[in-house]
Amino acid sequence: MFNTPRPSTTPPLDRNISIHFSELCAGYPGRPVLHQVTGEITKLTSTALIGPNGSGKSTLLGTLAGVIKPTSGDLFRTGDRPPAFVPQRGAVGDTLPLTVRQTVEMGRWGERGPWRRLTARDHAAVDATLDRLGIGDLASRQLGELSGGQRQRTLIAQGLAQESDLLLLDEPTTGLDPEARDRIGSLLTALVADGVTIVQATHDLEVARAADACLLLREGRLTGQGRPDQVLTTASLTRIWQTI
Repeated sequence: MFNTPRPSTTPPLDRNISIHFSELCAGYPGRPVLHQVTGEITKLTSTALIGPNGSGKSTLLGTLAGVIKPTSGDLFRTGDRPPAFVPQRGAVGDTLPLTVRQTVEMGRWGERGPWRRLTARDHAAVDATLDRLGIGDLASRQLGELSGGQRQRTLIAQGLAQESDLLLLDEPTTGLDPEARDRIGSLLTALVADGVTIVQATHDLEVARAADACLLLREGRLTGQGRPDQVLTTASLTRIWQTI
């Protein structure tokens, strides 16, 4: 659980729910973005946040991650470890003098702090994550030398190195070629099977339709929630984008 403590009058969460949020409002100084959003994320599923630019997808994702503090409302999470948050690729500069390994090692800082020596267990976790993402052979390469798909896998590896049961991703396949998108899509499916709950913000309707659940956003409000076939209808998408 993080952010607002659960009041004693709140009933216990369903054990199958990873996150529940109610009447959630959040945004930035002088610019509210989310307006009384209520919903939930089920454990061991893949959930897509879908909507046009400015709809509040990234703000909701950042709020669930604990990066953005709600201005009002309630936010509860089960589990003992904080969520792992993978920002958009553009949020991490190409010119940072970091290797792939150093980038993934940053995922262990929550355990040790940024200036403390990593333990043998930390290094083992990093090695296993590099192998899982198929980027072990890139460990000594600089971030700026990587392709878009390699770079995205590196950022996902940093998130996985945190060993959280909840992985939050902001547009993980945007701008990638079809092969890289398919590879990351297959990886995320495998992670759910291994016990990780996935939430990703996306513009890609194909990605959203492959998810277990969708949250449909428009102008900071939740306009639909449920299975993709229930939420991503012609009528609902027309209301969101005015055309499909």
